Amino acid sequence: MTKRLVRLGCIAAVLVVVGSPPHAQAEPVGELLVRLQGLYQKAEEASEAYNAAEVALKARQDDERRLGAELGRTRSALGAEKAAAGRLAREQYQGSREFSPYLRLLLSGDPQQAVDQRRLTAREGARRAGVVARLERGEKQAVVLAAGARKALEAQRVLAEEQKRHREDVAARLKEVERLLAALTPEELARLGEREEAVTAGAQRDLLGSGRLPARTGTPTAAGGAALGFATAQIGKPYVWGAEGPGSFDCSGLTSKAWAHAGRSIPRTSQEQWARLPKVPLDRLRPGDLVVYFPKATHVALYIGDGKVIQAPRPGASVKVSPIAANPLLGAVRPDPEGTPLAEFTPPPLPEAATAGDDSGYSAEEAPNAEPAPEPEAAVTSAR
Repeated sequence: MTKRLVRLGCIAAVLVVVGSPPHAQAEPVGELLVRLQGLYQKAEEASEAYNAAEVALKARQDDERRLGAELGRTRSALGAEKAAAGRLAREQYQGSREFSPYLRLLLSGDPQQAVDQRRLTAREGARRAGVVARLERGEKQAVVLAAGARKALEAQRVLAEEQKRHREDVAARLKEVERLLAALTPEELARLGEREEAVTAGAQRDLLGSGRLPARTGTPTAAGGAALGFATAQIGKPYVWGAEGPGSFDCSGLTSKAWAHAGRSIPRTSQEQWARLPKVPLDRLRPGDLVVYFPKATHVALYIGDGKVIQAPRPGASVKVSPIAANPLLGAVRPDPEGTPLAEFTPPPLPEAATAGDDSGYSAEEAPNAEPAPEPEAAVTSAR
């Protein structure tokens, strides 16, 4: 039984004294596990939607800042052009009290002077026309940028509302899971933990026996080795909603930061990592590749070889080494497909208890609120 199951057992023991809901005592453990899996899956979907809204919101904020800066520069240039136009107007007014350039040209007794004067007059006219044209373009550009800035701000507001709805949805899902787990008796918790461990072990045996993984662990690229070294150094740090280090991580926060440490920028979310990075067959996995889980790509881990991954499983757990089949596999992607594997590689040593704790995750990628909702205390494995 995991430590979290023990803690939940204490909660459940108290609930038994005051009376537990009838369904929790009567429901078969298999059906209970399936129901918990469904709740976790709904939580991960809502969480990924929240995370996507957060990424989009940041992009809109960047757009707004960029447009604001461009608008400021344009308005400064527009002011300068207006000043130039004012000077031209004054010059024209002052010149109107003298002979016109054309009259001066006719009265000139020096043909060369007349030609030069004509050239200067043409140049002055072209300069004035250019100033006016630039002024008109600046006005139009200022209007377009102002409209763009307003549109970006409105999109930012809409995204913020969407983000809030997703956050509330995640919080509600997790509270539902917590209520269900807190209603279990110690015996039910024990059976649930045993069932989870058996399912994970069986899935790992089936995968290893299927020949879908490499017969032997190869070597990573230099970048992959650096990413692996970074991830190994994070083992034991807690999972925290939306965290990207240095003291805590969520699943895609760990993988994106590991590869950033290796000098390769990859998307922030597990879904974007799956969508935008090159796919790689499981039988060609090499250390450093990313293993993606669940039908909607809502969980991700970093492959280390020998059928194992480093991952940040879920709230309440810590970064750890897990069997690759701890969650339902979707596939794998490679952040550096053009890289050449190293001739030799010595994996970084794993700390003690690197494999301790829960393996299953549900990819809750962002915090549902500033102070996270109570986290589920038992480990379950999503449907396979």
